[in-house]
Amino acid sequence: MNTMSLREEAVHLTKTTGVLPAIKLKDGRDLLPYAQALYDGGIRVMEVTMTTPGVLDAFRAIKSDFGGKLHLASGTTLSAAAAYAAIQAGVSIIVSPSLDLEVAKVAHTYQVAFYPGAYTAREVLDAMQAGAHIVKIFPAALAGPRYMLNLKMVYPEVNLVPSGGVSIDTAAEYIRCGACAISGARNFVDAEQIAQHGTGWITEQAKHYLALVAEARATAYPLP
Repeated sequence: MNTMSLREEAVHLTKTTGVLPAIKLKDGRDLLPYAQALYDGGIRVMEVTMTTPGVLDAFRAIKSDFGGKLHLASGTTLSAAAAYAAIQAGVSIIVSPSLDLEVAKVAHTYQVAFYPGAYTAREVLDAMQAGAHIVKIFPAALAGPRYMLNLKMVYPEVNLVPSGGVSIDTAAEYIRCGACAISGARNFVDAEQIAQHGTGWITEQAKHYLALVAEARATAYPLP
């Protein structure tokens, strides 16, 4: 019997799968096939940015189809009002590019997970003190994988997820350097590849990243 709360399960699945795909689109479209493709690839937590047209309807539709099998995260959540609307539409994770205390308050009030963005050691500490369950390091590619290692040495208890520029070539190294998961949008939504191969390409990408994370964890040395 699962005794975890919705929030605890969302954080647990983010950490155990190790992959948090993000969908960011400039036009409104049916996102159910995207969700199904990610789920078929083993993904159990999926982010859709609040800048995506029709995002709230998409959350409702995905929640209706998947129930608790697929946790939804609202990305680029920039205000308390947006956070509240996303929660009402069915998300169990609020993601923001930086720490906003009003957004944090809404997440905590409605008992959903809170993943703010940060970059510097000061910003990471601020996020931790505001009750972040996971801190997204953005843009991660500017400093690279070993930046995770430096942050983990200072804050060993923090859960870090690099986002922004993580690739097939660098994902495993981020995990070996202490990240609990990796995130990204272009890794999973490439219009050219999807046009050529269909949403099956998304499924294969998901499987590939999950395998990279699993292998990295199995071969990682203990952090200093």
